[in-house]
Amino acid sequence: MAVTKVCGIETEYGIQTLGVVDSNPITASSLLVNAYLSLVSKRVGWDFEDESPMTDARGISRDYSLASEIETHLINTVLTNGARYYVDHAHPEYSSPECFTPREALLYDKAGEEVLRRSMEGASSVLGPGQSIVVYKNNSDRKGNSYGCHENYLMDRSIPFAKIVAQVTPFFVTRQIFAGAGKVGTEMSYVPKDQVPYQLSQRADFFEEEVGLETTLKRPIVNTRDEPHADASRYRRLHVILGDANMSEVSTLLKVGVTAIVLAMIEDGFLDQLELSLEAAVPALRTVSYDLSMRRTIELANGRRITALEMQSLYLEAAKEYALAGGLVSLGDEAEAKEILRLWEEVLAALEQDPMQLADKLDWVAKYRLLLGYRDRYRLEWDDPKLAAIDLQYHDIRKSKSLFYKLNVERVVADDEVGIAVSEPPRRTRAYFRGKCLAKYGPNVAAANWDSMIFDLGEDPLRRVPMMDPLRGTADHVDELIKGCATAAELLKGLGS
Repeated sequence: MAVTKVCGIETEYGIQTLGVVDSNPITASSLLVNAYLSLVSKRVGWDFEDESPMTDARGISRDYSLASEIETHLINTVLTNGARYYVDHAHPEYSSPECFTPREALLYDKAGEEVLRRSMEGASSVLGPGQSIVVYKNNSDRKGNSYGCHENYLMDRSIPFAKIVAQVTPFFVTRQIFAGAGKVGTEMSYVPKDQVPYQLSQRADFFEEEVGLETTLKRPIVNTRDEPHADASRYRRLHVILGDANMSEVSTLLKVGVTAIVLAMIEDGFLDQLELSLEAAVPALRTVSYDLSMRRTIELANGRRITALEMQSLYLEAAKEYALAGGLVSLGDEAEAKEILRLWEEVLAALEQDPMQLADKLDWVAKYRLLLGYRDRYRLEWDDPKLAAIDLQYHDIRKSKSLFYKLNVERVVADDEVGIAVSEPPRRTRAYFRGKCLAKYGPNVAAANWDSMIFDLGEDPLRRVPMMDPLRGTADHVDELIKGCATAAELLKGLGS
């Protein structure tokens, strides 16, 4: 039986400074994170002791060095909701806590948006008149630079990585038909601009390999980073770097939920009979992204040609059988997983009939309809800078400025849930222990990371508490203990007993 698909989303936000002389994106990102920390009055550093970002799932030997995107001198902290909030190169990044279900991953992703909004508000009190920092939940600066929205899924270590690659790659190439955030034009220099006025995905232009370890150069469709942040003898973490940053809650729910279903099916052997390997996955990725008609075909390794919709339908049919066999329990909440399955089927049917029906659900459709209306009203060509500006404004997370928030797009989570998730951790993963310890014993927490916490009781040595199982440290496991321990010393004594 597939392991529970504990999951989470890491989002690097685009950043723009307005009215700031000699602005530096790293400085601006640091200001945002510091501004938020000053509001919540808690600062616990990130522990890099267990980081191993250069370990490759294919068993390729590499000289260890700290991954290029991790710079230990930049601000890097942990929040009481169990999330990580830090500066990643020139971007503020929010990494959600470990979540028990796809809907919970969506909820904590939306909580991340609220953290960034509050950060902007806090920064405004530090900046001078007429100065501001604006944050966008998008994936491209239109200057050839892309920043990521990564997903993480807990998987069974016993499943051969080559099998995961073979069975998930066709799914990743085609899931952009419902998970893409949409984008005006292309950043591929050799593609004539008039051939791609608009595409499904913000990220498709930036991938160059099918499989690999990199995340910022020669980006692969399947990333091989083997850093489980858990017991490596039992688990692996599939680090997915292909996805777009979604504003739409439905797109995010489908992106995470359907991917979790597919990974569970891979673990349980439900896709072993499907022959879906692609002849050339990277070109196919762009073919799908550039095809608003949903009619172009991509070539399979066996010579057969198939559309992205047909590919997704084959995965869907396997998932329906999987549901009948009881496999969806691995998504944490079977009823929720069945609803994701129903929504997946509904969306694929609508895409087949008329994608514009989904303007209230999917990002790429909502943005496309918005752009079409503006283009027709002012008789603009697709390469007009005004349309690129509208594209960007769609991703502004300020609710008063964002074009997304002016649209009637379907909600999945409520504002009051999001407000709670900003400060409270998920109850059904180890994030609960991390978050509650930070909230109650913050002054005694020297540092933390995904799989351990370090306590400082005022005397040597520091005390490390390992958290190698993402499904331990939940509210059911530790809530009464934490409530009954007034100090960190009492907590550690209780854990020892």
